[in-house]
Amino acid sequence: MKRYFFVLFIAVLIFSCEPENGNEVTPIPDTTFLGEVAWIKTVGGTGEETAQAIITTTDGGYAVLGFTNSIDGDIDGKSTAVNDYLLLKFDGQGNLEWNNTYGGSKDDRGQSLVQTKEGGFALTGYAMSDDGDGSINNGFHDNWVVKVDVLGSMEWEKSFGFSGHDHSYDIVETQDGGLFFTGFLDITSARADGNTEKANTLTRHGVGEFWGTKIDASGALQWRGYFGGTNNDRSHAVVESDDGGFVMAGFSESNDFDISNTQGSYDFWVVKVDANGNLLWERSYGGSGIEIAYDIAKTQDGGYVIAGNTFSSDGDISGTKGESDVWLVKIDASGSLVWEHTYGGSSFDAAQAVISSKNGGYFIVGSSKSINKDADANYGENDIWLVKTDDLGNLVWQKSFGGSGLDFAFDIVENLDGSIVLVGETSSTDFGDAASKGKSDIVMIKLK
Repeated sequence: MKRYFFVLFIAVLIFSCEPENGNEVTPIPDTTFLGEVAWIKTVGGTGEETAQAIITTTDGGYAVLGFTNSIDGDIDGKSTAVNDYLLLKFDGQGNLEWNNTYGGSKDDRGQSLVQTKEGGFALTGYAMSDDGDGSINNGFHDNWVVKVDVLGSMEWEKSFGFSGHDHSYDIVETQDGGLFFTGFLDITSARADGNTEKANTLTRHGVGEFWGTKIDASGALQWRGYFGGTNNDRSHAVVESDDGGFVMAGFSESNDFDISNTQGSYDFWVVKVDANGNLLWERSYGGSGIEIAYDIAKTQDGGYVIAGNTFSSDGDISGTKGESDVWLVKIDASGSLVWEHTYGGSSFDAAQAVISSKNGGYFIVGSSKSINKDADANYGENDIWLVKTDDLGNLVWQKSFGGSGLDFAFDIVENLDGSIVLVGETSSTDFGDAASKGKSDIVMIKLK
């Protein structure tokens, strides 16, 4: 499960009723969203940090996953200046409670996490190390899954991959208590390794494939499948469907094999598989240019929204704002296009994450270099950009955050009270009142 916004004009009524037998009824929290900044926090050392994912935790706080190459500052227990998975635990006010790193002597990058039913965390990303916390590496990057307890102590780790670059970007806990993670498979290397997992051959496909892997709660492999064509296809995000299957979203450069009705050079590509990995349907969305999807979320009506960016002005794209626009696509449960919207200005704008709001509509987060049209401010280079839409994708609210350097947001969560917290990275030394720790820092922003 593997990234700007808003003012919400909808006020949630606080229901009250007559007490019965002297017992007071607890009112429903006021979830009106005003878009006011509650706090901004930075975390890091003198090197480079990034936050790729955030979740709310059962104790009312937050867990954040990314990666770091720092060995000082806020980073605990790390002695080698290479990238390691970085897991951080915060309380509800954004105070850092603890952080742990996981990795070895090579490049290991955390991408997504989930809190499991027993309270610990499952982390995924991609790793090159075969030492330190990592026991096996099959060549270059492997999908690396790490299971930790509620305090971050490692319980087990597993690598999945072949001799090429195999990346995992998103993970979900499944209805049966296992885990499913998705990313891409370097099919050329897998074929060279003599792998024969699908249809007894890997020779029918090309460069990179959507790759989905199902494991049980102890990390044992149950099944894995790849989907795509002869060119470059990569899955960035996944949700578990209500029927126990999985819907993966990313992009495709192919127009053959598993892929039909392509629109252009790169399309949003969405794949639905059943609980055993059998392909149920696939859909392409886009225009004659480049579209890349980075996230998918379930909607209240049983459909899905997919967010990313587009360079096209034709095909499925009804209107463009500039060089690259944030693109939000709404589909129904069978993958049929319901509506789509672009957001941005005349420069480069892209989405990294989308969530359905409890009050209706959608929150989108990513980055923007624009200062016109939908974006009314820019503080220098790429800024974090937050967008709120209504149920039909119409822009309701937007806001930029940043400084004179590069600032990006990669994920967002909504709290029960309607406030939101986004995470990403900043290389700005003038990001409001936030302290600058190093080359790039993790940044967290809460809005209410």
